Amino acid sequence: MSGAPAAFLDRDGVLIEDCGYPHKPEHLVLIPGAAEAVRRLKSLGYLTVIVTNQSGVARGLFTEDQMHDFNALLIAQLAQDGGVIDAVYAAPYHADAVIERYRHPDHPDRKPNPGMLLRAIEEHGIDPSKSLMIGDQPTDVEAARRAGVAGHLFKGDNLDAFVQSLTAG
Repeated sequence: MSGAPAAFLDRDGVLIEDCGYPHKPEHLVLIPGAAEAVRRLKSLGYLTVIVTNQSGVARGLFTEDQMHDFNALLIAQLAQDGGVIDAVYAAPYHADAVIERYRHPDHPDRKPNPGMLLRAIEEHGIDPSKSLMIGDQPTDVEAARRAGVAGHLFKGDNLDAFVQSLTAG
């Protein structure tokens, strides 16, 4: 396959601080170096794709529209500092959903399943062998593995420094 490389990025705990189901504007706190990391990835030729489990929708904590609005706010915030996001994929499903249409015992999009990554690969002509995934949970790394993408576990601190270490050389 001769597609583009992509950097798949988890949202909560990688791009923004995870305050537990963030969905309001006041919850949007960028991880140090987040915008710089996205800008760096773009300068290296990566498509930048957010892939995020959002079970707060399934749990009835916020609506799908609120989730989309929050994601749009995040994209705008990153763009202010030159960080361009090419696409966002979100999985609002959970086995214990209180909202029936989001209840699924093992939805293909919910990480560790690779559905969101596989859909992005197909829709954007991405070469998984040239791509990487940055997540803060083992389920993120497992979703990457199942999609044929190199997975990397981010343990906090500065995202740009982490991306530099992954892309150096």
